[in-house]
Amino acid sequence: MERPRDAEGTGVLVETLFLLVELEIGRLDEVLRRIRTVPGVAEVQAVTGPFDLIVKVQASQINEALDTVVHRIRTIPGIKSTETLVTVAGP
Repeated sequence: MERPRDAEGTGVLVETLFLLVELEIGRLDEVLRRIRTVPGVAEVQAVTGPFDLIVKVQASQINEALDTVVHRIRTIPGIKSTETLVTVAGP
């Protein structure tokens, strides 16, 4: 399986990770609004289960995607905890 291409259709290869986010009670709307403005966030959805959000982050390099998580997303007030899932190429 090859790396996905960018959503803009330029054909550039991208690294993708998913971030599972647990929120403080009552902070969903505020956190959703802020996450959607973060560069590199391709998609964000509210979900059921132990986490409240799943965030798709894409960047040209994996370190850039991880930097987005650590310095731009995890610092948003109202986020209680996160778990990062880095995608890997299949067979």
